[in-house]
Amino acid sequence: MDKMRLQKYIAECGVASRRKSEELIKQGRVKVNGIPVSEMGVKVSDEDVVEVDGRRISLEQKKVYIMLNKPVGYISSVRDQFSRNTVVDLIKGVKERIYPVGRLDYDTSGLLLLTNDGDFAFRLTHPKHEMKKTYIAEVEGVPDSNDIESFQNGLRIEDYVTSPAELTVLEKKKSSSMVKVVIHEGKNRQVRKMCDAIGHPVISLKRIAIGDLYLKGLPEGQWRYLKEEEIKMLG
Repeated sequence: MDKMRLQKYIAECGVASRRKSEELIKQGRVKVNGIPVSEMGVKVSDEDVVEVDGRRISLEQKKVYIMLNKPVGYISSVRDQFSRNTVVDLIKGVKERIYPVGRLDYDTSGLLLLTNDGDFAFRLTHPKHEMKKTYIAEVEGVPDSNDIESFQNGLRIEDYVTSPAELTVLEKKKSSSMVKVVIHEGKNRQVRKMCDAIGHPVISLKRIAIGDLYLKGLPEGQWRYLKEEEIKMLG
């Protein structure tokens, strides 16, 4: 949306009339991006954080929940400073301003959710909720029982130790294998770093599930709205 005067924004959020909204501003009860505002003339957009009496307000909008089968070669972002393709470029015909829930690396494919519901995104990404994420990977070599145990016990990656995770060998190939990995965290490139740590670097990686929501029947690069029962299942 284009920027609008703060008092108009407050009114359109349903907090108070335009005149009453001006009074709220003059009384110092409004903050924009954490900074108290008491003068008229400030303009805001939906990218700004506006609070009245400590409570964040926003324009009413339809809540949107989207499942995308992300291809390799797309950034999990709304925009990219290097003008690379972003996942939002794949979502056509949606007028609401949406953003990815968490992220998938540029070179990782699979299930990615997008929404405009901040509470929904928080539930799925905050560590305390321990939302499991399931991946299928092709890795170099074949992990053995010690590698599987290392995943279960947690691995030291840079400056942290991962939470217990699952590693299952699905198929052995000539010089590689297909494995299933289940984690409850979402740190940067975590699955790849964990596989590196046990000496079996990732060749390809795809996320197939978030919680009990699985990527089924959706071609790569395509998207669809989540069903009501799927939204409830996630949170």
